[in-house]
Amino acid sequence: MSVINRLTFAAVLVLGAACYGDDPAPAKTEPAAPAVELNEQEQAFVDLMQNSLLVGHFSVDGAEENGAARTDRYRINGVTKVKGDDWLVQARVVYGEYDVVVPVPVKMHWAGDTAVLSVTNLSLPVLGNGFSSRLLFDGKRYAGTWSHNEVGGHMWGKIDKQAEEPESKPEDKK
Repeated sequence: MSVINRLTFAAVLVLGAACYGDDPAPAKTEPAAPAVELNEQEQAFVDLMQNSLLVGHFSVDGAEENGAARTDRYRINGVTKVKGDDWLVQARVVYGEYDVVVPVPVKMHWAGDTAVLSVTNLSLPVLGNGFSSRLLFDGKRYAGTWSHNEVGGHMWGKIDKQAEEPESKPEDKK
């Protein structure tokens, strides 16, 4: 995997991965966890992110001379408040042979009515550690920064609502 492709995959995983594995939805026989109470702005954010697609661009610091920003997409199945500022983002990562839903623990802060997602020095299986990001959400737009150790850049785009996708099966990916 080239360095740029690895960085692109890493940027996707900053939003989409803290653990690598299958869809973490609980089995039907397990009792549901008690719901955490949401205020109005938190509920609006949950509604916005449910089955959303972040479509935009990212840059790599120092690579500006190599051309325009690159495009990227992040499929977010949903977000859940765990407690306090702790949230979990359920992101679908499709890259090469990988097609997984990954739970990402994040911190969610609020600047007035603006949601700010934060991860610091996140460890990602396969890719390593040192992943950080600050991403703000303003209406149906997002913008922020990302880094993987000493490499980083900016990311920005819009938020589109998507219909729920059926789970893919390995034989469908041929």
